[in-house]
Amino acid sequence: MTNSRPPRFGAVIIGDEILSGKRKDGHLAKVISLLAARGLALSWAEYLGDDRPQIVATLKRTMTSPDVVFCFGGIGATPDDQTRQAAAEAAGLPIARHPGAVAEIESRFGEAAYPKRVLMADFPLDAALIPNPVNRVPGFSLGQHYFMPGFPEMAWPMTEWILDTHYAHLFHQHAFSTASILVFDTGESQLLDLMEEITRRYPAIRLFSLPRLDARRTIELGLKGNAGDVAEAMQRIQTAIDAAGSPWQACETK
Repeated sequence: MTNSRPPRFGAVIIGDEILSGKRKDGHLAKVISLLAARGLALSWAEYLGDDRPQIVATLKRTMTSPDVVFCFGGIGATPDDQTRQAAAEAAGLPIARHPGAVAEIESRFGEAAYPKRVLMADFPLDAALIPNPVNRVPGFSLGQHYFMPGFPEMAWPMTEWILDTHYAHLFHQHAFSTASILVFDTGESQLLDLMEEITRRYPAIRLFSLPRLDARRTIELGLKGNAGDVAEAMQRIQTAIDAAGSPWQACETK
């Protein structure tokens, strides 16, 4: 039977410099924003260091799924860049010099492409290219896994190109929304039965509960999913909380 579920989107963000705090990651927030602008959502994200066995293990796992995965970082030619080799190993492919990538690098750097810059044209065999509008050193893709540099000024327009080129048919197919309320003078334990009822009744909706450490015992109780279901479920929540006598305040719906 054909699975009609639209693909999930994930992100793998790679680099010791991010895990050590030397550089602050901006990829996660940007990917969320780029997807949201197209009516899509990020389902998961993982951070990894420049550790080839760890990257290989992660990619082996994600490559068995139908997810669309954006991978940022580690595709350069310095010894700390491990992503190209890890992707090849995870896919069971040899590394090969990609003629199209060589042409791009030669067009950008001329004779200075050799002997080192051209190493960045060594990709897993039969990888497809992702054009780089900044310096023409391309990224690559294997199936629905997309590998881009860690530099935001390169990676973000490359991500937009991927979405607009390969996934435009998915844009704005579902009216997603997020709605939440602040419930005051109430503990999470008092809302558990209501939350369980909502998740049973609306299994496609994602419910979240975010307690605030304030003197008034405030909880932000919210829902994410199809706009119609979210509106209906939120009305049920508000009615139940009114019946319980707890004060609440609506937050901005997105």
